[in-house]
Amino acid sequence: MELEAGTVSIIQLAWSRLLSLDDTAFQSATQRIYRRDDSATLLTFVSLFGQEALVGPGWAIDAATDLTGAELSLHSTLLALSRPHGGRGLGEASLYFCDTLPTLDTDEDSAVTSEPEYAVALERLCPPDDVAEVGLSSMEHCSVLVDEFSDPPQPLAGAGYDIWAGILAHMGVLTAPAERGRGRARFAVTVAVEEAMAAGLVPQWRARSDNAGSHRTALRAGFMHAGSQTSVVLEGPH
Repeated sequence: MELEAGTVSIIQLAWSRLLSLDDTAFQSATQRIYRRDDSATLLTFVSLFGQEALVGPGWAIDAATDLTGAELSLHSTLLALSRPHGGRGLGEASLYFCDTLPTLDTDEDSAVTSEPEYAVALERLCPPDDVAEVGLSSMEHCSVLVDEFSDPPQPLAGAGYDIWAGILAHMGVLTAPAERGRGRARFAVTVAVEEAMAAGLVPQWRARSDNAGSHRTALRAGFMHAGSQTSVVLEGPH
């Protein structure tokens, strides 16, 4: 299964805007796209449907011209380039998207709620690193699966999204440790994807390179791999 051509164009438009490029930059590029910004506090490399873009200060652009896309997609490469300028890691991640409505698992009998307190309660059950990476309770749209038969009702898993560039639904999912491996994450993501698509948004999933579980969840939920994003934080303008 592949993404529709129209969906690809929409994603390219969104990422052009996110990187402050011309709207058609990703659609019309025949070689790597560069945007020099000497006031940038981020150095970002994006590969999307075979096109590449690098946004950052001039010293980074100059240093990157002889490097391949495979090299620039590595977090270690951007860290090495930016170390003299105070570069700090943000991470290396794969980008996934979907444009097909998923099928809900009818065996799941948990209730679904959008009440914020359940997202907060779910975060209390999870490791701090997971909570920080997902940011579930602070998302613009969030739903949580709840076991209604426990007293008090217990959160099992949750998923939500923030809206990027008015076009993409940037997804996140969090599952209680005791509930992992039971399909809870996939069900929660399905609920969030249906809501996002009903709102006319294209669901986007970003999985860190070292998070195998996140990659599996994306694929099982029907997302297609489309590229990568690698970024480092800079200490300030240069």
